[in-house]
Amino acid sequence: MGQKRSKRDAVEVVCPKCKHTEIVYIQAEDIPRCPQCNIAMVIREILTEGKSY
Repeated sequence: MGQKRSKRDAVEVVCPKCKHTEIVYIQAEDIPRCPQCNIAMVIREILTEGKSY
């Protein structure tokens, strides 16, 4: 239940305008700006191990 999170969590970020996506590591990298639109990207989801669809 109380899953311990690492210092560096992988997150998927997306540009709200053009939908460009990237995977970055928070606390190791800043949330990037979209290379196409030059606006701040937003977090789509926090990526964890063992996820299946």
